[in-house]
Amino acid sequence: MIDLKNKQLILASKSPRRKELLAGLGVDFIIKTKDTDESFPDDMDPFEVAGYLSKKKGDAFAHELMHDEILLTADTVVILDGKILNKPKDAEEAVAMITALSGKTHHVVTGISLTHARGQSTQQDKVKVEFAELSSEEISYYVNNFSPLDKAGAYGIQEWIGYVAVSRIEGSFYTVMGFPVHLVYQALKKLIDGE
Repeated sequence: MIDLKNKQLILASKSPRRKELLAGLGVDFIIKTKDTDESFPDDMDPFEVAGYLSKKKGDAFAHELMHDEILLTADTVVILDGKILNKPKDAEEAVAMITALSGKTHHVVTGISLTHARGQSTQQDKVKVEFAELSSEEISYYVNNFSPLDKAGAYGIQEWIGYVAVSRIEGSFYTVMGFPVHLVYQALKKLIDGE
């Protein structure tokens, strides 16, 4: 259990999944969000992008934080064959992404950053995910009945597609959901205990 010792934890995310998972740790927090530029250098290693973006999101708030506030930011990327699959812009792109993932192994990387008056720490967690072969009917069913447009790689592992497509996972399920709860817990504990 984490005792925040009169600190105010702020989750800077609109994701209902991150909100739900952070609440599961039993800590009190508030939510504040702001739109931030999520661009990254073209030559950046795809496996470093999630950490870079979570840090960038934290930097956007840094000058506004009070001495007793801890800001938690996160970013998730899906990587297939060395290329990042972002959130799809429409249903057609979502179908194309899931079709590309079908029958293949990809990686999901989630970065988290804790930003506070004394500095910032960033960590990443990487997971390998194997997808079974999916028919075009199955892909269309998922895209038409769920919400792939707000998810990196156009899928949520906690939804129907995760039940039928994910044949193997090496790493944390919650990292694929977009929030490595074990990392968040350890990072918060280390920060509070280190004071």
